[in-house]
Amino acid sequence: MYRHLEHRLAGRLREFLLQRYPGATLANVVIEPPPKVELGDFAIPVFPFAKPLRTAPLKIAEAIRAEIGPIEGIAAMQVAPPGYLNVRVDRAWMAAALAVDQEPSTSTAAGKILVEHTSINPNKAAHIGHLRNAILGDTFVRLLRFAGREVDVQNYIDNTGVQVADVVVGFTHIEKKSRAEVESLTRQPRFDYYCWDLYARVSQWYEQDKHNLQVRAQTLHGIEDPASETAAIAELISTAVLQRHLETMDRLEIEYDFLPRESEILHLHFWEAAFTKLKDAGVLTYENGGKNKGCWVMRRAGTGTNRVGAGDSPAQAPAKKKTNGTDAISEVDDLLVTIPLKPGVDIRPSGISEEDQKVIVRSNGTVGYVGKDIAYHMWKFGLLGRDFGYRKFYLYPNQHDCWISAMQGQKEHPHFGDVAEIYNVIDARQSEAQNTVIEALRGLGHKEAADHYTHFSYEMVALTPRCAAELGYKLSDEDKTRSYIEVSGRKGFGVKADDLLDQLIVSAKSEVDSRHPQLADAERRSIATQIAIGALRYFMLKFTKQSVIAFDFKEALSFEGETGPYAQYAVVRATSIFKKAAIDPDTFCRDIAGNISGQDLAKFLEGESADEFWELWLASAKTSYIVHQCISTTEPAYLAKHAFQLAQLFNTFYHRHPILSESDEKRKQFLLATVAVVRRELIRTLAVMGITVPPVM
Repeated sequence: MYRHLEHRLAGRLREFLLQRYPGATLANVVIEPPPKVELGDFAIPVFPFAKPLRTAPLKIAEAIRAEIGPIEGIAAMQVAPPGYLNVRVDRAWMAAALAVDQEPSTSTAAGKILVEHTSINPNKAAHIGHLRNAILGDTFVRLLRFAGREVDVQNYIDNTGVQVADVVVGFTHIEKKSRAEVESLTRQPRFDYYCWDLYARVSQWYEQDKHNLQVRAQTLHGIEDPASETAAIAELISTAVLQRHLETMDRLEIEYDFLPRESEILHLHFWEAAFTKLKDAGVLTYENGGKNKGCWVMRRAGTGTNRVGAGDSPAQAPAKKKTNGTDAISEVDDLLVTIPLKPGVDIRPSGISEEDQKVIVRSNGTVGYVGKDIAYHMWKFGLLGRDFGYRKFYLYPNQHDCWISAMQGQKEHPHFGDVAEIYNVIDARQSEAQNTVIEALRGLGHKEAADHYTHFSYEMVALTPRCAAELGYKLSDEDKTRSYIEVSGRKGFGVKADDLLDQLIVSAKSEVDSRHPQLADAERRSIATQIAIGALRYFMLKFTKQSVIAFDFKEALSFEGETGPYAQYAVVRATSIFKKAAIDPDTFCRDIAGNISGQDLAKFLEGESADEFWELWLASAKTSYIVHQCISTTEPAYLAKHAFQLAQLFNTFYHRHPILSESDEKRKQFLLATVAVVRRELIRTLAVMGITVPPVM
């Protein structure tokens, strides 16, 4: 309701100014929350209108206050120097709407949104950094769905790259295992843990002798051939690890709709289709000199526009050149596909300065990560003219099917791709690659698609020294003084996601056991699991995306301060009030208006002494407003702050007002209504964060 009223106020104010100052060009109306509830509920800076209207801000503000007329839901306006309008909401009006959970419908943009997140290399167990990606992505999906959008969730699987190749090398060259032996191992519990250790051993093997890297190159070649024994072993490993990844994320109730794999992008010739379009549009051009000689390049994002020659039109470009190409693969690059250039292919010099060149196809004919990503995103937007085969891969407990790409899939399947908007949850180190994909789409003439492609970037997750020590890692004296300890999968140093979840549950259960020994062990474990998952998800969300997180068990699991358990505990407290009164909280919440009249709402919410109550009701009214803010800024941390603020305000209210012993029946009903509204909005907010509330804590 808060957001709806904000839109109404902004629209009416703009309409008034255009009527009073016809022909004026106006900036957008900006509405801010005042720093204190005593100042009002909306603050409107009038300064942006002063110059176009050639009028002092205070005079504009006074004219609005005096002449705009009544606005439903607005009680009063006050002018504040040097040029603000402070607006007070009709408290009884908004409270009555909130009591009946009235949220007027708003127009929702058409088209499906695709959110890609997690995207772990299927070569070893998921770790704590992957959890940040998955929790951010899953929460953003929940935000979009709360706002009424249709969302497809995809988890991109790089099953033909260097990381998978390295584990294949470990099995076939270090452990000398056959395909049958590898297949037997994949059926063992936590096969992904086995691969974790093996991956670190392979990295050490490469460091011992750089010539060993030649084995990686040969293995990458083998993976590209679907008929080879190497490709079969890679398929066994990546599929088994992927299964484990889905099971790990399922513990956090994180689900996916579709798993597109690099292998199908390769074998279904997505890149070749994209390569032709990119060349024809002049997005990719050939470099015939300098350090990138023989490469197909495009201009780096932000450095200008691709051109065929240095100021030349295609007809004026230098003579075409022919190349036979090569199938060689770099020993260190993360390559997924080799595209030999056929004799006779037409190429032109790039005409792009060397420092502005982004290599897409190397001189040996191999295509880098960005090239394949361009093809994949063209498919996402329905611009490639090709599609995957689809088959079912994983069934969630709620019977939701997760599909995977295939060469030849099932006849009946959902429609994936061809979306209106894309959000890619990928860490900040991938910014250049993401911008290159966007610029390629723009260069192809798909401006609308490029404008609706968002890189949802975030920073890394590390460990506090205390957390690293608790997990059994040996720290140097220097490590103990650092603010955080970085993790490294190649070195085998890090926190596996399942280990983290297990230890959080054990720690939470210890607390639950001490508080509720009368409960059955299974029930205590269930409660501990809800607390642990709430703690983890909240911890990952409360920091802004661009903050480096140093994870700490003690801080995450605290029942005090800005934590998941603190917010959960506020709901448990609210529920306990109704339980003691022998009132079903959900039934009461559905009929708040039947328990307290609008007149009584006005009575208890008006006046200075009522500001404490009003602050709680006003915060409760902001859930959809905060959700919209999170979506528009791609920053879920605002939702975590909202949950904490609600919990904090409620706990203050809880300690100040003995509700059930209140002798004034009308006041008692008002206090219960306040509890019901806050409880409902906290549960709703936490659900969007993927957090459930246990019955006791």
